[in-house]
Amino acid sequence: PMRYIFQRINHNVFKDPAGLMGNVERVTAHIRRKLEAAGADQISRRVLTLVPALDGKGWYADAEGNHWRCYLFIERAKSYDQIEAPRQAFEAARAFGEFQKQLADLPSPRLHDTIPNFHHTRSRFDALRQAIEQDACNRAAGVKADIEFALRHEPLVDVLLDLQSRGLLPERATHNDCKLSNVMLDDTTGQGVCVIDLDTVMPGLTLYDFGDLCRTATCPTAEDERDLSKVEMRMEMFDALVGGYLASAGGFLNPVEKDHLVFCAKLITFEIGIRFLADHLAGDRYYKVHRPGHSADRARVQFKMVESFERNDSAMRQVVATTVA
Repeated sequence: PMRYIFQRINHNVFKDPAGLMGNVERVTAHIRRKLEAAGADQISRRVLTLVPALDGKGWYADAEGNHWRCYLFIERAKSYDQIEAPRQAFEAARAFGEFQKQLADLPSPRLHDTIPNFHHTRSRFDALRQAIEQDACNRAAGVKADIEFALRHEPLVDVLLDLQSRGLLPERATHNDCKLSNVMLDDTTGQGVCVIDLDTVMPGLTLYDFGDLCRTATCPTAEDERDLSKVEMRMEMFDALVGGYLASAGGFLNPVEKDHLVFCAKLITFEIGIRFLADHLAGDRYYKVHRPGHSADRARVQFKMVESFERNDSAMRQVVATTVA
């Protein structure tokens, strides 16, 4: 029997569900054509397959304003929340690199921005500065050291945006939520077979994807770990990520993209940290919290990871240099 996944699109986060679904239709159709041209087997396990509604559209809008979609369920594969072995990190990175490569020649028009300015680090930093100045919930005094850390790291914020504005980093179709749980790994071989959760697929930089993968895969603890002594980037995971990513994406990335694989790990981790900190200062408006100071704890884990990346910078560069060579 066929199994399906039936989902409602979160229109609180995604304000333009029709635009989002237009992206999903274009991206999945493009990847499917690529797989067919290459003579790939088991195509419905390698790319998400939308089941059309009765009117032929890839989604259905009901009278209450909800948007629904249905995918074929991918059998004999699963996703994992926590990376347990470097092999998983390698396969996840290889799958995301392959995904970017498949979309590198996606014809125009440009994809919709499903969340505008999602990884725009300058606007994220400005939002933090505003949250500090307003201090709406009188929380700034309690996170003084974290605020100082964030402000001290402002020079990170514009590096990739400047390279992009100078035409050195190309805008590409990217996933924008690269974590292990968004790759299906084959039950038998352990290979990454399909990238899922395409709601945030939109124009972006390849480095945002790779940086996010480094942020999540190299961290040994939960995102809200309170014992910061446990928070330290795992070099063997970074090694596996670089190997897997460059195995699939190495052929189409330009030299500037390759030169910033180490930097983007630090940048995206910092970006998520300042988002947590800004939300804590603003009164927990975006992230769900389960205890007082929950998002401040989350911010500290990200900042501790930034420090860990800084300490290991030259060793990380060596990994990239060896893999690129």
